Amino acid sequence: MASVYDFSVKDIHGKEQKLDQYKNKVMLIVNVASECGFTPQYKGLEALYEKMHSRGLEVLGFPCNQFGAQEPGTEKEIESFCELNYGVTFPLFSKIDVNGDDAAPLYKYLKKEKPGLLGTEAIKWNFTKFLVDRKGKVVERYGSNVEPQAIVADVEELL
Repeated sequence: MASVYDFSVKDIHGKEQKLDQYKNKVMLIVNVASECGFTPQYKGLEALYEKMHSRGLEVLGFPCNQFGAQEPGTEKEIESFCELNYGVTFPLFSKIDVNGDDAAPLYKYLKKEKPGLLGTEAIKWNFTKFLVDRKGKVVERYGSNVEPQAIVADVEELL
């Protein structure tokens, strides 16, 4: 795979989506969870999306239950939780694994392109963020503790 655009994923409703629909957009791809200490970051992600979407930013949320079983719900429950509690309007996708043998191909690619600290590819926790430029190149990886507003300058630079 040459870029993020070569992947297809299922949206929160189970419908296949090609990521090439986001060509020429800046993407922030995040593994999310509803019962995590970092869950309030949904608010910051939504604020970033609302502020910069018209200029070409897409925030893509991928629910994952691999960290402390903090995303136990169904897709319908996850979508409802995000809308009701955080007013999320950015795209959400079907629940996936981000680590291990069953990791989603997209996440295998993201981790290979932008390893974490000390070259480790494994995602450490929920709300790890990957920033992708308008050409589909993974340019940065941020840990769970990096708040969405802390990366505004990096996003601005790519817009």
